[in-house]
Amino acid sequence: LLWYKKFKEKLEKIDFKFNPYDACVANRSVKGGQQTVRFHVDDLMSSHKDAKVNDDFAKWLDGMYGKHGPVKVVRGKVHEYLGMRFDFSVKEQVAVDMIEYMGSIVDECSVKITTRVPSPAVDKLLSVDADSKELPKLLAEEFHTIVAKGLFACKRARPDIHMAIAFPVSYTHLTLPTNREV
Repeated sequence: LLWYKKFKEKLEKIDFKFNPYDACVANRSVKGGQQTVRFHVDDLMSSHKDAKVNDDFAKWLDGMYGKHGPVKVVRGKVHEYLGMRFDFSVKEQVAVDMIEYMGSIVDECSVKITTRVPSPAVDKLLSVDADSKELPKLLAEEFHTIVAKGLFACKRARPDIHMAIAFPVSYTHLTLPTNREV
């Protein structure tokens, strides 16, 4: 929190205005265009139509934080940022996907998924098995992690899974069906 407050203050000193809906996004007008900065801890993404604006910003960052290690600059039409893939290949458009991120959630899950469904809103989505038992501690932690990762994804690039994630988020006791079907 201390770092965030200091960084926010430094950005505001160079005319950035923070987004009232996302405290980690700031914009400023510079060289006839909008520069947008998004950040989370030490991951930052800056964009502007003029590459020199991003170069100057990288130098500014390096001046403040370069003693901890050089500021890494990535150029190109495709960028990975916080599990999201930003593709700027089509002029005046951006495509955002989280295909690899979602795949990693499935790969990390110890309960293997054996069936495919056409939609995240399957028939039994809102049903609870009355015979469910509380999850063992390790599975409960894994369940929490998967739900948290899904919640992050639905707020960034996968709004289609929002209902499927909202329901398990509401659980107060973590349970798994007794027949271990997923």
